[in-house]
Amino acid sequence: MDYKEKRKMMVNHLILDRRILSNEVKQAFLETPRELFVPEHLKNYAYADTPLEIGNGQTISAPHMVAIMVEDLDFKKGQKVLEIGAGSGYHAAIVSKIVGEKGHVYTIERFSELAKNAEENLKKADIINVTVEVGDGSEGLEKYQPYDCIYVTCAAPDIPKPLIDQLKDPGKLMIPVGYTMCTLILLEKIQGKITKKNLGGCAFVPLVGKYGH
Repeated sequence: MDYKEKRKMMVNHLILDRRILSNEVKQAFLETPRELFVPEHLKNYAYADTPLEIGNGQTISAPHMVAIMVEDLDFKKGQKVLEIGAGSGYHAAIVSKIVGEKGHVYTIERFSELAKNAEENLKKADIINVTVEVGDGSEGLEKYQPYDCIYVTCAAPDIPKPLIDQLKDPGKLMIPVGYTMCTLILLEKIQGKITKKNLGGCAFVPLVGKYGH
């Protein structure tokens, strides 16, 4: 079975499990070759619904977790998005497909080796609307602010204030809070008011940095 068929099977599985709910997210997953974003020796597991090691103690998230985060953030065409934790670039690639050519994803990664790999992976996938930066993601990425949406792919002890400050009004921010086993929080900023919604339990590597663990 080739990668394209495996990708279709994974998407169908995520639809049946009610992880993928919208056509936009379905198309993004179908158009993004996950095999380009996993290490060579793990390519046979590219479409298993599980996290995979990508080096530096980091992982590429399980497809179902990417789907959950993307669906609940409800991205729109043309949005400017900030991702904290580029990893291998896969999550940003999915989001880039949804925000479209007029949208842009900025992603910040603290490991320069992973950032370089993410850039190379995105290039292989012909994705041009993602910018990869190296730095402390717990402080956000001030130079491109404000953002329509911000999401964090690692667990923080609390929601870093710089991320809230760099969020547009209205805007959405999603972040796992806790340590390894954590709670996925969706924060919304509307007319200066902040609301938070608990989306349930999850597991992520810890956020490291000024506002991290």
